[in-house]
Amino acid sequence: MNKFKSMLLALILSGVMSFSGCTQDTVTTEPELLTQDQTDTSQAATPDSVDQSTSISLTDIPAYAGEPYVIINDNQPDFSEEDMATDSFETYSDLDSLGRCGVAYANIGQDLMPSEDRGNISDVKPSGWQSVEYDGIDGGYLYNRCHLIGYQLTAENANEKNLITGTRYLNVEGMLPFENLVADYIQETGNHVLYRVTPIFNGDDLVASGVQMEAKSVEDDGAGILFNVFCYNVQPGITIDYATGNSQLTGDTSGAGAKSQTGTIGTGGSEDTQQASESTYILNTNTMKFHRPDCSSVSQMSESNKGEFTGTRDELIAQGYEPCKNCNP
Repeated sequence: MNKFKSMLLALILSGVMSFSGCTQDTVTTEPELLTQDQTDTSQAATPDSVDQSTSISLTDIPAYAGEPYVIINDNQPDFSEEDMATDSFETYSDLDSLGRCGVAYANIGQDLMPSEDRGNISDVKPSGWQSVEYDGIDGGYLYNRCHLIGYQLTAENANEKNLITGTRYLNVEGMLPFENLVADYIQETGNHVLYRVTPIFNGDDLVASGVQMEAKSVEDDGAGILFNVFCYNVQPGITIDYATGNSQLTGDTSGAGAKSQTGTIGTGGSEDTQQASESTYILNTNTMKFHRPDCSSVSQMSESNKGEFTGTRDELIAQGYEPCKNCNP
């Protein structure tokens, strides 16, 4: 009997060890990649790390069809229950080997929002940056230095990890309405909003094809803010080479419709050495417009929204500001 018990015990132990070995060898399905050429580096999001995972790839996104954004996953963001905390934080990915931004992730509360005027960001040159003008674009410039997480949300200004080359259309028509929605909600309620912006690049392109924006209000479990959208980095009427940032009027093979501060578009032509004169402007940091100091609109401006900038008109436009239509600075 003792011999039988010993044999039975050996069989049981052998079975347990075999089961444990199968568990270790279990194959899991890899998540979709952030871009077509990057390996997955996802990890739990904390104030010291950034969740690099994304729920979409470019193959999931319909072609641009005239609207600045498209809803993803029935507008449901991909946050876990563990993410729903009430401590504010912000994290930004390191630039990759091509100098491109990655995921920007934050839990935004009033304590992260700006308490001073926005500064100059003209020294930052995001991947694919080209300073080029076209007639018909509001403000003139095709590209803005687009904050992944808007300045009004986390007060990050000239942070190269938070700035991409984005069209005026992406900046104003695509991203800004969602940024304003989140900012207004936080100011009115004092609640937190989980917020993640993921630039989506195709292969080794230097200019993002667009950005995924996800947000969910924490304290009310998404009752106040809940969205998951992809905003297209396009400009109607302009054809963009996303690999380099070069551009031209749609249907124009000569590039003659573009005016560039850095020479002829895509040809390495001579630089324009004419220096624009510096002036002092009054900024409305809420409406993102700039004015002459003697403009009648300045006296009607709230002091909390008023700022002053000394520099060139072009620098302000490149930062996303628009000239006042009354004083035409």
